[in-house]
Amino acid sequence: MFDRKDIAQLKKDIVLDVELLNSRFKLHTRWGVFSPRSIDDGTLLLMKYISANENDICLDLGCGYGPIGLALARQCHKGKVHMVDKDFVAVELSKYNAKINNVSNAKAYLSDAFLQVPNDIKFNQIISNIPAKVGREQLSIILNDAFDALQPGGSITVVTINGLKDFIKNNFKSVFGNYKKIKQGQKYLISQAIKQ
Repeated sequence: MFDRKDIAQLKKDIVLDVELLNSRFKLHTRWGVFSPRSIDDGTLLLMKYISANENDICLDLGCGYGPIGLALARQCHKGKVHMVDKDFVAVELSKYNAKINNVSNAKAYLSDAFLQVPNDIKFNQIISNIPAKVGREQLSIILNDAFDALQPGGSITVVTINGLKDFIKNNFKSVFGNYKKIKQGQKYLISQAIKQ
């Protein structure tokens, strides 16, 4: 329970000072968005196994306040990162975090999965920390849309809870024809598929 005098403090942004993909960031976050107090463990595990080439076109699906997309954007400085989320507060925070961290090649916008992502853009990679609670139907839609949005040779890399291991494996094999387990930790699994 919070007293009324605590509410003004709770409304202030939380500022994280973090190192991601060998680059430092100040990230503003706030109560109500995913993992506001710190970068969540799934994302931290994922970040150990992803990187971007300087010309890559990447999609951060479910970007939150932007840690994955902004870190990738620093690596693909001649490319572009699209950062999408269905939460307008997360998108606003991502835009703000791109601005204060001088990341000009990252574009954040509202989209429920791929609904607002332009069809004519083909990505080298799609990266996502997929929430378990989106449901199997939405996950199936996401994977099929990801296949369509990738360039040939492009990859999708996701982190999920271990409980989704078989579902992800089966769906990657069904949609992409391949599946690679990159890393399995105590709670989280990093999976990848390539559009052949």
